[in-house]
Amino acid sequence: MATGVLEPRGVVVAAAATVVKDERRRSRPNGEAVAALLAAMLGMLTLALVNQLTAMSAGVNAWVHSIGKLWMPGAQGIGPYSGKETLALVAWIVGWAVLHPALRRREMSLSRWLIVFLLGVGIATTFIWPPVFEHVAGYFAGH
Repeated sequence: MATGVLEPRGVVVAAAATVVKDERRRSRPNGEAVAALLAAMLGMLTLALVNQLTAMSAGVNAWVHSIGKLWMPGAQGIGPYSGKETLALVAWIVGWAVLHPALRRREMSLSRWLIVFLLGVGIATTFIWPPVFEHVAGYFAGH
């Protein structure tokens, strides 16, 4: 009789169900997370590249500004920044649309792809940092 009081069956069943649910959650492939990281990195690298190109070429600068003016109210007031952000957004969305279906069912090394993501963010940040940005833009404008 005392055994039933000390070990209620309902609690044991609930704990077993929680363990099974946790194991299913752990076995889910992490390709979706890798796709999200890589798509965000592509957007940031696009922003850095477009920023460099607009500084090197007046034609590219005008084209990028025209892209922003297509849909963004007040784009005239903020200049080519509207187009830079638009192109970065498009790169992120297209990257996500391509990478998510391709990677969502795959199990990948999250730590390896996190390092790739951080390196990409570091490169994008470096190319937007004014001393590097001005040096690179000046170098290519002179050649």
